[in-house]
Amino acid sequence: MSLSTTPRTVVVGAGPVPPEDVVAVARYGAGVRLDSAALAGIAASREVVDAAAADTVAHYGVSTGFGALATRHIEPAMRAQLQRSLVRSHAAGTGAEVEREVVRALMLLRLSTLATGRTGVRPSTATAYAAMLDAGITPVVREYGSLGCSGDLAPLAHCALALLGEGEVRDAAGTLMPAGEALAAAGIQPVVLAEKEGLALINGTDGMLGQLVLALHDLDVLLRTADVAAAMSVEALLGTDAVFAADLQALRPHPGQAASAANLVDLLHGSAIMASHRGPECTRVQDAYSLRCAPQVHGAARDTVEHARTVAGRELDSAVDNPVITPDGRIESNGNFHGAPVAYVLDFLAIAAADVAGMSERRTDRFLDVARNHGLPAFLADDPGIDSGLMIAQYTAAGMVSEMKRLAVPASVDSIPSSAMQEDHVSMGWAAARKLRRSLDAMGRVLAVELLTAARAIDLRAPLAPARATGAVRDLLREHGVPGPGPDAWLSPHLETVGALVASGAVDATAREVVPLR
Repeated sequence: MSLSTTPRTVVVGAGPVPPEDVVAVARYGAGVRLDSAALAGIAASREVVDAAAADTVAHYGVSTGFGALATRHIEPAMRAQLQRSLVRSHAAGTGAEVEREVVRALMLLRLSTLATGRTGVRPSTATAYAAMLDAGITPVVREYGSLGCSGDLAPLAHCALALLGEGEVRDAAGTLMPAGEALAAAGIQPVVLAEKEGLALINGTDGMLGQLVLALHDLDVLLRTADVAAAMSVEALLGTDAVFAADLQALRPHPGQAASAANLVDLLHGSAIMASHRGPECTRVQDAYSLRCAPQVHGAARDTVEHARTVAGRELDSAVDNPVITPDGRIESNGNFHGAPVAYVLDFLAIAAADVAGMSERRTDRFLDVARNHGLPAFLADDPGIDSGLMIAQYTAAGMVSEMKRLAVPASVDSIPSSAMQEDHVSMGWAAARKLRRSLDAMGRVLAVELLTAARAIDLRAPLAPARATGAVRDLLREHGVPGPGPDAWLSPHLETVGALVASGAVDATAREVVPLR
């Protein structure tokens, strides 16, 4: 969710890839190249692997099998086949194609790990991987297959398979074709894997991490949009903004809560609708929780996002592989591929998203009930009884919220043993990421229903004028063909329009042109 779509080139070095670069490459097709210092570090660690390959002592992933087969020593003549067989056998995903932006994100993050010099691949292999990304070649990755340990094996294996010139990809135009044809068209030579390289290409948390980074980017927009929607609802339902005062919020000093409350105050500033019921004659001392407690819920979600951002930052700064090449030249097995840290926060975000959306749906529902909407027509209908107004729009929001509650059930508490009990505890981080993506899509659509409803209610408060910021958002909807009060019309296209305005960041941007949302 961003209004910036300018392509650029992202340079991947030995350090962490900034989140904004992940979004640029994944969502907006930015080009990719490796910097020279990273290539030098890759070459240095490859020398360690080459020395181990010539050693008579077995080294896991270099001269042995994998997983439960790690005890078998593999002769030098068979090691290229070993690596190729590893990739082919692990590219075992099934189901629908994963979104292009997810595949590009996971490829970029795998490249970032290669660039740390801790994986032992050859510079030519890393360069070819970067070239695939730069050319817009996107391997076909299937929905199901990852247990989140050892990382996202199957999704990454599908990408590695394309590097070998096998499997299916989509080119920069989105055309499905054999990987070999796409590589040839881009002038990329298929890679023949050497020792350790198959493992290095598939052993990481990159799929779940890429989806986490994209989710955090989207949640920044969605949570500001939730504040906009809440402000419009407080305004049109004749609620009080006194509860959002900074000194009251400071009594419970959660930073997200303070930011959300400050947004609500700024968004409602100058509203004639709010001014119309202020003063000693106003009886609105305490609003319903969905209005009064919006900063507490939206703020808790914001603080959850910040915790998840901390975890994502650490993971972006990680070299996840097994075995790894240590800075002092050792080849060591480890368990850093386990996805638990990422899986936990992916699940946590799904809980927060469901709660914010649930509160939004409750505000929408209040508008439609004459016992609670303070003088508005039933269901905001033009002629209640003849017209149903926005009755079924609330049903739609309720259905999505119900699904989001199911999606909030943690995936990370599940585990299922694999690899003959060698891999007897797994993270399910990929599953947590997949359900979060669906949850955030629904969250944006639930907010869209509230925005459409609140905008109609604001119009029904005429001739009283809304605040500049909330009025600007109402006007944005009208400019895009979403009608105000009137006889019933086909609602679905209008819900899609508002949903697109939320998803693109246009609602957020419109409000921020008036007030500096936090």
